[in-house]
Amino acid sequence: MTSSTSASGGRSPAGRETGEGRDPNRWRALWVTLVAGFMSLLDVTIVAVALPTIQRDLGATPAEVQWVVSGYALTFALALVTAGRLGDALNRRRIFLLALSAFVLCSALAGAAPSSGWLVVARLAQGLAAGCMAPQNSALIQQMFRGPERGRAFGFFGATVGISSAVGPITGGLILALASGGEGWRWIFYVNVPIGVVAVLLGRRLLPRTRPTGKGQVDVPGVLLLGAGVLAVMLPLVQAEAGGLGRLWWLFLVGAALLGVFTLWQRRLLARGAQPLLDLRLFTQTRGYAVGAAVGTLYFVGFSGVWLVFALFFQHGLDYSPLRSGLAVTPFAVGSAGAAVVSGRLVDRLGRLLTVCGLSAVIVGMSATALLLRFAPESSATWLAAPALFVAGMGSGSVISPNITMTLRDVPVRMAGAAGGALQTGQRLGAAVGTAALPGLFYLVLAGRDDNFRNALAIALGAALLGMTAALALAVADWRRDRRDRRDRSGASGEAVGAPVRSGRA
Repeated sequence: MTSSTSASGGRSPAGRETGEGRDPNRWRALWVTLVAGFMSLLDVTIVAVALPTIQRDLGATPAEVQWVVSGYALTFALALVTAGRLGDALNRRRIFLLALSAFVLCSALAGAAPSSGWLVVARLAQGLAAGCMAPQNSALIQQMFRGPERGRAFGFFGATVGISSAVGPITGGLILALASGGEGWRWIFYVNVPIGVVAVLLGRRLLPRTRPTGKGQVDVPGVLLLGAGVLAVMLPLVQAEAGGLGRLWWLFLVGAALLGVFTLWQRRLLARGAQPLLDLRLFTQTRGYAVGAAVGTLYFVGFSGVWLVFALFFQHGLDYSPLRSGLAVTPFAVGSAGAAVVSGRLVDRLGRLLTVCGLSAVIVGMSATALLLRFAPESSATWLAAPALFVAGMGSGSVISPNITMTLRDVPVRMAGAAGGALQTGQRLGAAVGTAALPGLFYLVLAGRDDNFRNALAIALGAALLGMTAALALAVADWRRDRRDRRDRSGASGEAVGAPVRSGRA
């Protein structure tokens, strides 16, 4: 009897031909991709603590300072799906190395910026390079690993995603504390250069040399439609602090229309047998992909926004230094790192239940943190909240990496780049919503409650919990469906006992 295997495990014929999953360098190659991914995601948040210094040193306007942060996030999101498809169609290794080299160069240019305009342009280019690199990370994991090893590899990948977001403020504060002089902020960018150069050299040696898994065609109209749609949706969000939501709200309608046209165009290409930019069968026929993408997007609405809220509370409300502010949320990063690695080993056995437990822990931990920072004595509130933040971090580590694994495990390797890019695009959109809405709510409460920072923090964290609760509801529904499907399969197997065995293909 011949058995078939999914893209998530086993040794398929395609795997035997290319040697995928048995590369002796695969674990060392993984660390190269994780270091590069860590740098690219860290740069989303690390700059925030240095903005006042940058503004003073370069004489930047508030709008220019905002673009230093939001411009990076914008171009990062714009590149993801297209770069993932290019990796599938052309060569993931080559695109990863080119993007990493460009990221290193742009980091050096940002560090050397003589003016605010130069810095903004360098950050836009740096974000574009990071967006081209990011989907290759998850695609290379799918290409190099199979079965339980893939869960472990995605565990490390999930830890990288979670920790990089959480430790950005800590790392930025530490660099500013160590760097002397008014231009110490430049080392926030310069630090990427030696690390990136080493990663490029190791990547050239260790990353697998395999032939492309897709057709060498790129859907140019799809690229333009998707890029314009994502730009229209994200621009009001990244300009929220400058009044973008009020001035540019109409772009949400434009973006929705463009994304609708993009969907129709992708369906037309599929009907004609052509290669689309994003194969919509990922959402309709690939088990777990649509639910996983939705869970990731909703979770990142709350997860990404809370770090800015914490920074505002600790630095402006409690007069902490940037370094002390970052250290205050270190328990979350520690818990997230440990849980992400462990959960990568458990995801094959527990499945979606692991995500349900993780989201529950995040909600409990963040709720306790909000209550403690609101009502505990100010002198001891941070210490009392540390265990609650640790519990929330452990929950987060059990959400991000298992969700990535379950979302991508049944995706064919030939579509791994585009699938990873679409998944991360949803996460970036969720992060943009969270980083726009939660600090905005924080400031709104401050304006109406006589600068009561503790009330503002509690209410903003409560809003973050809404997105996490919505993600939990989806995860619970998916878990219950998995249990029902397993019972149905068990029942069908029981009814088949004693029936004559017929040979043939499975």
